[in-house]
Amino acid sequence: MAKLSIQDLQLDGHRVLMRVDFNVPLSEEGRVTDDTRIRETLPTIEYALRKGARLILASHLGRPKGKFNAKMSLKPAAERLRMLLDQQLGRSSNVGFAPDCIGLAAEEMAQKLEKGQSLLLENLRFHAEEEANDDNFSRQLASLADVYVNDAFGSAHRAHASTVGITKFLHKAAAGLLMQKELEYLGKVTTNPDRPFVAIIGGAKVSDKIDVLRNLLGKVDALLIGGAMAYTFLKAQGRQVGKSLVEDDKIGLAKELLKEAEIKKVRLLLPVDHVIADRIDAAAQSQVIGADRDMPEGQMGLDIGPETVARFSKEIAAARTIVWNGPMGVFEVAPFAHGTIEIAQAVAANRNATSIVGGGDSVAAVEGAGVADKITHISTGGGASLEFLEGKKLPGVEALTDK
Repeated sequence: MAKLSIQDLQLDGHRVLMRVDFNVPLSEEGRVTDDTRIRETLPTIEYALRKGARLILASHLGRPKGKFNAKMSLKPAAERLRMLLDQQLGRSSNVGFAPDCIGLAAEEMAQKLEKGQSLLLENLRFHAEEEANDDNFSRQLASLADVYVNDAFGSAHRAHASTVGITKFLHKAAAGLLMQKELEYLGKVTTNPDRPFVAIIGGAKVSDKIDVLRNLLGKVDALLIGGAMAYTFLKAQGRQVGKSLVEDDKIGLAKELLKEAEIKKVRLLLPVDHVIADRIDAAAQSQVIGADRDMPEGQMGLDIGPETVARFSKEIAAARTIVWNGPMGVFEVAPFAHGTIEIAQAVAANRNATSIVGGGDSVAAVEGAGVADKITHISTGGGASLEFLEGKKLPGVEALTDK
C-alpha cells in the first residue's frame, strides 16, 4: 500500500484520533440494531489499545444537519463498543464518551486518557463545519491528538473535516487495518485481477452506474447486468420491455456501452428471461417469460428468470475474480428476490475466486442467503467502493501520508 498504515506508527503513549464509521441503525428506544460497522473496526481499535495508544474515536451518525439531535447521539454506539471490547480484551475496556467532539469537555477528557484507554466523541455532524470541511473545526479536532488514523472506508469518498481537513494539522495520517484491507482488495481487482474477471452489476438505474460500467469495461472479461437497469439495455437492443423501469434518456448511452463491449471483446450478458408482474407487490400475480417472448404491455420485469440465473452462474463458476454491486431484481419483495439470492449462492460456491461484494443490497443478499462467510471480502462502504470501482480518487485516502 502506498499510504502509511497504523502498523507504521509509534503509538505507545501517543494520543491517536481515529476516524471510524459508527453510522449504525438505532431502534426507537436508542439501541444499536446492527453492530456490523463497529465489529469491522474492532481489530484496528484493539491493535491501537494493545500498543499503548490513548485512543480518541470520532464518527458521524445519520444526517442531523449540523444541529444536536438526541436521536442521533453516538452514546448507544459507545455502550455497544464497550460491551464488544470487554469480550475481546477479556477485561473492562472502560470506553469513555464525550458530550461533544470539540470544546473544553472533549479536550479535558482526551487529555486525561491513559495508555490503553479509549474515548468516543459525540456525533461529528452535530456541527455543520464537519461536512463543510471547515479549517477551524479541523484544527480543533486535530488539537485533541498527536497522530491521525482513518479506518472509515465508508466515509473516504467525502472531503469532510474529519476525513481530509484534520490531516493538514497533524504531521502523520495513516490507514487503519480495515481501510488497508479495503484498499488492498479493491486495488488488486482494479489494477491486477486474476482472470477470468467477472463483474456483476445490478440496481435500478444505468445513470447510477455509468462510470462503473465504463471503467470496468476496460478491465473485465465478462459483465453480467441485472436489475431494472438491464431494461434500458434491452430497449436499446429493440426489445419490448412492457412498463419495466427504463431511463429513456440513457438508451443512446446503453447502445454505446454495448458497442464498446463488442470492440473490447467483453462478454456482456443481459437477462434472457424475466419474472414479471403488473406491479411491485408481494401479492401480485407473477410469471416467468422466456427470451422468445416480448414482454406484454402493462407488465414489468422485476427479477431475472431461471435461464438467466443458469447463464450468469456458469460465468461466475469459471471466474477467478468476482466483483458484485447491486441486486438482480426488486430484492426487498420476497417473490422477486430469488434471482439475487441464487446469484449470491453462485458467487459463494466458487471457492477458487476472490469475491468482493459492495453496496447495501448486495451485502443484504449474501447475508440473507446465509453465505456472507464464504465471500472473500464484503466492503463496508457502498458509495466509497462504487467510486473506487469508477476509477475515482477518494479524498479520504488521498489525504493520508505517503509511505
